[in-house]
Amino acid sequence: MDDSNTPRLSPLNDRHLALGAKMGDFGGWLMPIEYSGTIGEHTAVRERVGLFDVSHMGKVRIHGPQSAQFLNSVLTNDLTRIGPGQAQYTMLCDGDGGVVDDLLVYLWADDEVFCIPNASNAAHVVEVLRSLAPQSVTVDDHHLDHGIIAVQGPASADLLDAIGLPTGHDYMSMVSADMDGTPVIVARSGYTGELGYELVVPVQLIDQLWADLLVLAGPLGGLPAGLGARDTLRLEMGYPLHGHELSAEISPVQARLSWAVGWDKPTFQGREALVAERAAGPARVLRGLKATQRGIPRADLPVVRDGDSVGITTSGTFSPTLREGIALALLSPSVQEGDVVQIDVRGRPLDAVVVKPPFVASTTRA
Repeated sequence: MDDSNTPRLSPLNDRHLALGAKMGDFGGWLMPIEYSGTIGEHTAVRERVGLFDVSHMGKVRIHGPQSAQFLNSVLTNDLTRIGPGQAQYTMLCDGDGGVVDDLLVYLWADDEVFCIPNASNAAHVVEVLRSLAPQSVTVDDHHLDHGIIAVQGPASADLLDAIGLPTGHDYMSMVSADMDGTPVIVARSGYTGELGYELVVPVQLIDQLWADLLVLAGPLGGLPAGLGARDTLRLEMGYPLHGHELSAEISPVQARLSWAVGWDKPTFQGREALVAERAAGPARVLRGLKATQRGIPRADLPVVRDGDSVGITTSGTFSPTLREGIALALLSPSVQEGDVVQIDVRGRPLDAVVVKPPFVASTTRA
């Protein structure tokens, strides 16, 4: 966002307006919330294929001798667990163990890494990495010269095959493809729980690529999907969203993301604080809540058990797949799976059972 607080525009902004999209602010970017309706777009992704513009996400290139080694000394996950051509979910923490941001890292080589941070945190991530990087490592901010299209759903590979982009690579891996003589990253990961791909595209190519994908998606029953559906899809999977399930006040240990921490590494940002919290046990733990009564939970609602406060919701929605309310919540460690709690929805108690996400089975690795 610039000094006038004017939101940045996606390179596909005109396309969204032409489709009649309802727009909203996301991390300082004006992005589509929905086109024809969140439930229909959500269902298209679960059953067929959906196209998301996620160009608001950051794009950061780290290059130079031992760039991967540098990142491994800063980020939580252990980059030595993956090899060139693979991707990894990880976090950048502060000295107290709070999460500055969670991000995807694309490892090309020891001297070439590409990172995707969240939109609102991208500039800060760049700033932190630059402040810590040795002189041999360069951190380049490509936030504005690349866009990202996420192609998600059971028919996503069929759609990319139709347009001539590669689809045969494994989950959490990526390849570089050629479009009009320009490299395009085709990564297979996703934030929906379905088979899916992210296309990192130079801005000069993304408008035509979006238009071509939309035409080819039609016969497959595909739809453009807004960030409203992206949120309901990720919530059904129990995936965290920074600012809700992760923040400077919510650590990876509390968010039950210890699997994304390289505990055996000698160094990473926040290591000492996280090791201590893990040993002592967190004061609160992220769990899933499934409403057993009619009602829709939202974020920041009190959670009560037997009249006592036991936590607060971090995200909540109506699940289009399950047709019932679901939520994520930070709860006292005394609350266990199977327990019944009440969510205070504007003064009305909503009964919910504590469950382990995902709420809906994932096929993303299929």
